[in-house]
Amino acid sequence: MKKLFVISGSSGVGKGTVIKGFLERNPRFSLSVSCTTRPKRPGEADGVNYFFLSRDEFETAVNNGEFLEWAEFAGNLYGTRRQNIESGENIILEIDTQGALQVKSKMGANVCLIFICPPSVEDLESRLRGRGTEDEETIQKRLDFVKNELELAKQFDYQIVNDSIENAIAQLKKIVEGEQ
Repeated sequence: MKKLFVISGSSGVGKGTVIKGFLERNPRFSLSVSCTTRPKRPGEADGVNYFFLSRDEFETAVNNGEFLEWAEFAGNLYGTRRQNIESGENIILEIDTQGALQVKSKMGANVCLIFICPPSVEDLESRLRGRGTEDEETIQKRLDFVKNELELAKQFDYQIVNDSIENAIAQLKKIVEGEQ
């Protein structure tokens, strides 16, 4: 199995945009699709953005040992099925910090953890509000969680500050090439 690249970062930091840009320039890599119990956002498709499961379906999969990692955030469950990781090479996994650390503890040296950081907490708040996809309570929960995530990021192999998308993509490419 080749090295698994796990990318995390606070909600709204632009990790999805950075990953998309990286994948467009590096077609031999693919993004693992995670599972979630949260509702679909406009424009999302099942099996593309996430596998959208009911809470019962998700909990059954957890009980059957199907997940490499899983966590609950803001009342929703998120997780990575083992089969999605074990069946491929050159995989990038986009998950939260808790899940990333779970994967690292299970897979050790076969995993490279990369954390995408915001230039500042104020910048992150502006990005979250600009998306217009979440209510005020959810935004506040996410902002409260940022400090914890930034502390956990110290346990990651690399940190990339997303001050510009192109710069962040270039840094990600350099890290991946160096690790391979």
